[in-house]
Amino acid sequence: MALVIEGGLNLPMPHMVPIRQKFSMVEIADIEGEVSKRYQEFSARGSVRPGAKIAIAVGSRGICAIDVILRTVIKELKKQGARPFIIPAMGSHGGATAEGQIQVLKELGITEEVMEVPIVSSMEVSPIGQLPNGMPVLVDKNALDSDGIVIVNRIKPHTGFKGEFESGLLKMMTIGLGKHKGASLVHQFGLGMFPELLPQIGSLVMAKAPILFGLAVIENACDKIAFLEFIDKGNLIHREKELLLKAKELLPRLYLNEIDVLIVQEMGKEISGPGIDPNITGRSPSKAFKEEYVSAPSINRIVVLDLTAKTRGNANGMGISDVITKRFFDKINFDYTYANTITATVLEAAKIPVIMPTDYEAIQVALRACNGVKHPGSKIVWIKNTLQLEYIFVSDTYLEDIKEDLRIEVLGAPVPWPFAQDGRLNVEAG
Repeated sequence: MALVIEGGLNLPMPHMVPIRQKFSMVEIADIEGEVSKRYQEFSARGSVRPGAKIAIAVGSRGICAIDVILRTVIKELKKQGARPFIIPAMGSHGGATAEGQIQVLKELGITEEVMEVPIVSSMEVSPIGQLPNGMPVLVDKNALDSDGIVIVNRIKPHTGFKGEFESGLLKMMTIGLGKHKGASLVHQFGLGMFPELLPQIGSLVMAKAPILFGLAVIENACDKIAFLEFIDKGNLIHREKELLLKAKELLPRLYLNEIDVLIVQEMGKEISGPGIDPNITGRSPSKAFKEEYVSAPSINRIVVLDLTAKTRGNANGMGISDVITKRFFDKINFDYTYANTITATVLEAAKIPVIMPTDYEAIQVALRACNGVKHPGSKIVWIKNTLQLEYIFVSDTYLEDIKEDLRIEVLGAPVPWPFAQDGRLNVEAG
């Protein structure tokens, strides 16, 4: 039986205008050169001994130029006579399997052939101690068996909680190196406890595991490397706290204050933990996320059109959206999604939104669900994803609001929606 909606799904829609949002463009042009220079100047590099087996911990996030960064770190370690190898440090991601985590790294351009070092992937962990609350702390066994561990990760605001420590080196030590079992133990306390648990667990890991140092990476608002720094373990907790503040200053945002419908072209784990960054939308499936700590617009409805290839069907976070397409739904790998969601104990992240056959119908349903809006007077924003926010489309109903906003540049005249005959948008935002 066909879906029958009173009044149909043919609401008039405003034309769309391409705009550019102006962000800080601090960027490292020569990433390989900067990594090498920073390492040569790094005092703790002397802790690496010839012949030492060095485990480099790498996560699942799509960090800009992560392949270049890793290759350069590996090259520098080899210059010292060390024998580096890569370990996936991503908790339960990749379906919580050793093979799945190797595949996640492959999607990021990280393979044994490209890196010219072994990738040692296992879900086996060993206990190194326990917290005052009795929780055992677990660490990847291969990492513990090494002569030294190097943590490489991006510092950025977390998508599920707020505190002095969010996404970064400490979280990789506590969640990433803990693999599925360790991540599950920590998540049982809820995301609201993470700001307290991260420094506790991180301190224990640094005391009991052979942590040498970390490489902290910060991206600018356009997903390019803005800053990187090697940090010795003795200064890691203090310095990460400072770098998180720096990362927050560079975070992109949507400059529009009120949005009736936000259309997101794609979501995925390499873009954000919950697929769509709550720091951008103000929406999070986690009750520990504090909306008052972010500068996000008021959004009535969110439509997501597709999953990225790199997320490999992991649709964790789709629960914050209101409507998805059948194309999106057909790509969901529920094993990967549920492994991630249940481990995080945030079941709301996996709730299935309304599913519509086409892009056009998905957007129309969202518009119909905006109460009190006179069409075509709706305010619509269309983005590629929550990482790429410099070039986006907004409805012409915003033109009066943004004409004097120096942070926004209008790039063209209003144009009608580029729907194909099958109801699919045939031009990507961004």
